[in-house]
Amino acid sequence: MTQLRRTVDYRINPFDLHLFAAVVEHGTITAAAAAVNLSLAAASARLKALENATGARLLERSKAGAALTDAGRALARHAHRVLAELESLHMDMASFGQGLRGTVRLLCNTAAMSEALPHRIGHFLSTTPDLDVDVQELPSDAVIDALRRGTADLGIVADHIDTAGLLVRPWVDDRLVAVLPRSWPMGRRRAMAYSELLEHPLVGLPRDSGLSRFLAAQASRSGRIPRHRVRLGSFDALAQLVAGGAGAAVMPHSAASRHCGIGTRVLALTDAWARRKLLICMTPEGAQVNSVQVLVAALLSAP
Repeated sequence: MTQLRRTVDYRINPFDLHLFAAVVEHGTITAAAAAVNLSLAAASARLKALENATGARLLERSKAGAALTDAGRALARHAHRVLAELESLHMDMASFGQGLRGTVRLLCNTAAMSEALPHRIGHFLSTTPDLDVDVQELPSDAVIDALRRGTADLGIVADHIDTAGLLVRPWVDDRLVAVLPRSWPMGRRRAMAYSELLEHPLVGLPRDSGLSRFLAAQASRSGRIPRHRVRLGSFDALAQLVAGGAGAAVMPHSAASRHCGIGTRVLALTDAWARRKLLICMTPEGAQVNSVQVLVAALLSAP
């Protein structure tokens, strides 16, 4: 006699998981609603229905935002895994139909965003039409936090960050150097400490860039506050400012090699933290997702 298969009551809508993940990422229901194109009232109603479906209170709502309860943290872990699996399903089925696309959310530090990533990812995107990459720049510590919270699929960070619990693949070297106006009297020096550089006026990237926040943290450890005369949004612009004598800058060696020429002098930084390697990081669950595997393989194999 044929045994009847029991019908499972799937009470959680995947879109509600997507909305809940947006609340975890943005910290407020208002911002999450905007991110998924819902009105605040509709988002609140769906979250209430999600709590009813799970039988547990997931969020503590306040004027400051929405904080996760213990049940909410448990759901957040599952939500990321389920959504990643659905994304992987879409990727696997894309070859059998039209219109299904996958997206990998990649967070990276300044050096990766501006130097290591663009030319490596360009070829990948041109040869992989069914996979898009959502890239955002954050400081390395914020990238790791996002991975552990389940709000990113992949991260690229400097190797000074604690990556415990994540799968890590060494990627490319990222050496930071000092760039000074050639008119400054530095003699035949080829290297200097960051603390010495702080004696001079500086030019830098915007305050919220990953590199600026990292350098500010290094300065604060010695009780110093860098004096920036101006901040602009690219290494090319910084090189022009340095060449004009506005101040000194810190940037990856690869950027200095491309943008710095007549009017500038490049010196190695003697600080241990200036000699870094970029790491590709993912969670054990994320590493099982097909789209993440494809992107990681492409980044590691790129020259």
